[in-house]
Amino acid sequence: MATPTLDIVSKFNFAELDNAINNLKKMMATRFDFRGSKWTIEVDQKEKKLKIVAEDGTKHKGIAEELHKCAMRRGIDPKAFEYGETEHALGGMLKREVKLTNGLEAEKAKEITRKIKDFAAANGLKVQPSIQGDEIRLSGKQIDDLRTVMTMLQGDETIGVPLQFVNMKS
Repeated sequence: MATPTLDIVSKFNFAELDNAINNLKKMMATRFDFRGSKWTIEVDQKEKKLKIVAEDGTKHKGIAEELHKCAMRRGIDPKAFEYGETEHALGGMLKREVKLTNGLEAEKAKEITRKIKDFAAANGLKVQPSIQGDEIRLSGKQIDDLRTVMTMLQGDETIGVPLQFVNMKS
């Protein structure tokens, strides 16, 4: 009998982001406080970044709030957006870069692996996490142990990145 396994990943769906941004643009066109104002939002898939340019900080805040709403409706976790500092741009505008989380960085993968090992030891679970590139493979004796770890990770707000659980095999 095969050992149950599960992959823990943090992948970003750029097609859904495009849909969320299109929804954002339609929504912002109807907002009274944005009528006649200049603003743009651009996606750089290669660099995994968004660039938001707006007239002032209030507009940046409004765009960020609406982006989160639109992203959540499209199934994108708001934790996937890492906002940078606002900087001055040409024409008196303000720009801000937003880094998109795609893949688990080495430090974050080690932190998650440590949490899994501590949780398993405290609860008597027989699971073994291993880092494989930008994802974590979790294997165990019973599929219920894997599900218990999944539930723990989903409820842990300190992780700070969106997690998906794929390729579950029993």
